[in-house]
Amino acid sequence: MSDLAKDAWRKYLIQLQAHPLRTKAITAGVLAGCSDAIAQKISGVKRIQFRRLFLLMLYGLCYGGPFGHFFHKLMDAIFKGKKGNTTVAKKVLLEQLTSSPWNNFLFMSYYGLVVEGRPWKLVKHKVGKDYRSIQLTAWKFWPVVGWINYQYVPLQFRVLFGSFIASCWGIFLNLKARSAVIKNA
Repeated sequence: MSDLAKDAWRKYLIQLQAHPLRTKAITAGVLAGCSDAIAQKISGVKRIQFRRLFLLMLYGLCYGGPFGHFFHKLMDAIFKGKKGNTTVAKKVLLEQLTSSPWNNFLFMSYYGLVVEGRPWKLVKHKVGKDYRSIQLTAWKFWPVVGWINYQYVPLQFRVLFGSFIASCWGIFLNLKARSAVIKNA
């Protein structure tokens, strides 16, 4: 690792220690923005849609990072001091039955209402039509991520890990949405 990268990582860790909520929120916002920029480029957009990118960064900053911060603290409190595969399985199950459905619903609603600027009636219809498929796909992917996160990632890095994986998930969802548009054209 270069000296520049080592120094940046050291400074990041200092900020994470001193200001965990703020650091996780900013990290989630930046990763959401990077994810959207990559997704836009992959999907063939000629010019980056900065409004969309900004609104997704705002989602990561104001919701994704803070939600992850408090959710993982809550999970740690619920399972205080408990380790092992059974505890990890319980954490993953609880996460998949609570925050996963909520986060997918909220993101789909935010994207339709705020990012795309559609009226609630259209967003409600789209969420009703696509939610089940997205949630079922999420349940095939995110439990593995959750297992790795709870089994191997220290508490202070769980939001960073989750935000990074969520960036990849966002690219996947964007490509899936694009393929549906192409198929319907």
